[in-house]
Amino acid sequence: MDETVAEYIRRTVLKIPRDEIKTMLQKWGFLSETQLQSINFHQTKDNISQDVVQCCEENSASIKQAALLDITYNHSYPNKRMWSVYQMNKTGKEEIDFFDLTDFRKKFKRQLRSALKNVTISFREYENNAIWIRIAWGTPYTKPNQYKTSYVVYHSQTPYAFISLSVLKSNLPLLRQALVVASNYQDIHEMELRSHSLNSLEDMVFKRYSQNFETYCPRPLQESTVAPESAGLRIVQENKNEKERIRRVNREVFGDGPQPKLEFAEYKLETMFMSDPKLEVLDKKEPFRCMVKFHSPHLLESLKSLAPAGMADAPLSPLLTCIPHKARNYFKIREKKAFVPGSFVSP
Repeated sequence: MDETVAEYIRRTVLKIPRDEIKTMLQKWGFLSETQLQSINFHQTKDNISQDVVQCCEENSASIKQAALLDITYNHSYPNKRMWSVYQMNKTGKEEIDFFDLTDFRKKFKRQLRSALKNVTISFREYENNAIWIRIAWGTPYTKPNQYKTSYVVYHSQTPYAFISLSVLKSNLPLLRQALVVASNYQDIHEMELRSHSLNSLEDMVFKRYSQNFETYCPRPLQESTVAPESAGLRIVQENKNEKERIRRVNREVFGDGPQPKLEFAEYKLETMFMSDPKLEVLDKKEPFRCMVKFHSPHLLESLKSLAPAGMADAPLSPLLTCIPHKARNYFKIREKKAFVPGSFVSP
C-alpha cells in the first residue's frame, strides 16, 4: 500500500470520535469482521489509526478505498462542510429520462478528465437516490491533493445538486459542466442560499418542511371583558395579551416545528426612487439596484425570535418570513419597493 494512502487513511480515522470509529469502519465495508475484532478500540486514537492502517495494508488498500472512507465520514458528518444548492434546467419540453448510475458515472468521469487528467473521482450511492461524489483535484503537473476535495450530492431524477467546494474554486466551472453533461441537462445555476446543514437545504428544496408561508392575516385584539380596577392592572393585562398575540402570530407564520438551519441569505433588490418632481433629482427613470446579505449561525430561528424578544413588530415583514418559500423558487429573492431618500418604505 502506498505511503500517501496509508497516511490519508490514518488522518481520516483520527477525525472520527473514538466511540464511533468501529461503526464508521463497518459502514466503510472494506475491513473484514475478523480484522475489526482484532482492533482494540479502547486504546488511544493514534494507536487505533495505526492498527487500521495495518489491516488496510493486509488488504492492499488503494486510493479508491481511502476515498470511500472519506465519503463515509463526510456522509456521517455533512455539517463539517459548507453546502451550496444548484438547480439544473432543460431547454424546451422536459422529458423524464431513465436514470442509469453506471452511465452517469461514466459520463461524469469522461467529461471531467477531458479537461483535467490529474483528478480522483469516487462515487457512493445512499438512501433517497442520493449519489455522493468526491473529487480530489490536481494540476496538469501535480497529482490530486486528497486533502483539498470537492463534494457533490446529486439526487437522481431531480434537477438539484448540493456542492461543497474546497479552496480550489477555480475548478467549479469544470465540476458544474461535468454534472450537467452526466445528468442530461443544459444549464445549471446557483440558488443563492448556503448552509452547513445539508439536511435543512434538502428539506426546503424537496418540500419536506411545513411552514405556513405568508398566510397571516391581522386579527383584532379581543377586548377584555374584565374591567381592570387600576391602570397598573390594565397595563399588566395588555402586556399579557400582547405577548399572547406575538406567540400566536409567530406560530402562524413559522409553524410549531424547528426551522431549517440556514446561515446565509441574499436579497437582490430593484428599487425605484421617489422624489419631488420640482427637485429634478432624476433625469432617467433607472431602478436602483442593491444587494442585502444576511449571515447568522441559524438565520430562520434568529428571525423567529425577533418579535418575542421585542426587537421587531409582529408579524415580521413577508420579505423575511418568505425566505424558505422563495428558496424553493430558484432561491432568488427579488422584490420591488418604493424608495424615499434616506429610508426604505415597508411594503
